[in-house]
Amino acid sequence: MSVILDDEKYMTIEDVKAKLNKHIGTKVKINYNLGRNKFEQYEAIIKELYNFIFIVELENEIKSFSYSDVITETIKINY
Repeated sequence: MSVILDDEKYMTIEDVKAKLNKHIGTKVKINYNLGRNKFEQYEAIIKELYNFIFIVELENEIKSFSYSDVITETIKINY
């Protein structure tokens, strides 16, 4: 799966994994688009990367997201 960015570069799942791999263990801000003008914001630590999902740890819970969520901009991660 890939998406065209502004500069006509394709972003693939491997690109997302590589970028997230550089930030394992660091605190990031995640903006999650729930649809219908509903958003959630998290401050989380990227914990683990798997084949199709990655795990983040919030203060009192653990959440998982897929790499395609990043590509389709369902979630936006600020490093």
